[in-house]
Amino acid sequence: MTEKKNDINWFPGHMRKALNETGERLKLVDIVYETCDARIPFSSRNPELDKIIGNKPRIVILNKADLADPSKTSRWIDSFESENTRACALESTHKKGFDKLNAITMDMMKDTLEKAAEKGRIGRPVRVMVVGAPNTGKSTIINALAGRKAAVTGDKPGVTKDFKWIMTGGRLELMDMAGVLWPRIANAKSGICLTALGSIKEEVTDSVKIAYESLKIMLDIYPNLIKERYGVDTDIKEASEDDGYFQDPYYDLFLEMAKKRGCIMSGGRIDEERFARLFINDLREGRTGRITLELPEDFK
Repeated sequence: MTEKKNDINWFPGHMRKALNETGERLKLVDIVYETCDARIPFSSRNPELDKIIGNKPRIVILNKADLADPSKTSRWIDSFESENTRACALESTHKKGFDKLNAITMDMMKDTLEKAAEKGRIGRPVRVMVVGAPNTGKSTIINALAGRKAAVTGDKPGVTKDFKWIMTGGRLELMDMAGVLWPRIANAKSGICLTALGSIKEEVTDSVKIAYESLKIMLDIYPNLIKERYGVDTDIKEASEDDGYFQDPYYDLFLEMAKKRGCIMSGGRIDEERFARLFINDLREGRTGRITLELPEDFK
């Protein structure tokens, strides 16, 4: 396995502009919906948003919950609630969890709406800023809430470029903000997970390296899912050196999985790039199984 690129091009210039605009427009809304990927709730949250949002009411939305490990999603929600941050799991593509989200929103906005009613503004809408990292399903959530295709969606980061108001026909008015990244990735594992699950454009990464590192993470947490999906023995032996040649059992397993999937070029060579894309797509689309790669206690 060869490395083509050592660094991930993580923070394009327009992201700083998006972060600044988030702070400037915060005064226009009542509450913030902060989206993250339920499979990586720590790595897919922007730490700079805490400073920007401050004491503004906020709900953390663990989206793509249908792709995440349900027991671990519950643990994350409990963890957020223990820190006085309301949280809600959503399956935005299947339009599940929105009743819960609406109930939490109206509970948090009860005093605000009552004060508005006392001033004669009965039926005043709740203004919501929807913000989060790219590819956490922000636009899909907005479209589900609006009941129409009001926001452009895509399975790649960077689809939403600016903000706009979207009326839902109900009690919510939504401010759709561009997806916001942050200048520095917390740790190496976060970078791998963010890339593997689609928050960083594939064009700026080495797909083989990302697939290889993701496989190592999966083998540590969900070895049985790898065994079932790819039909391989996941009992990994310690790395060794034989006659001066370093044996990497993870890489050997990577090649075995590629071979079983038919990723072979002329002359019998393994097509590592092709299998890397296949492996990453399996993770993203849930074909490997429902996975959560982080736990709250890992970040205490």
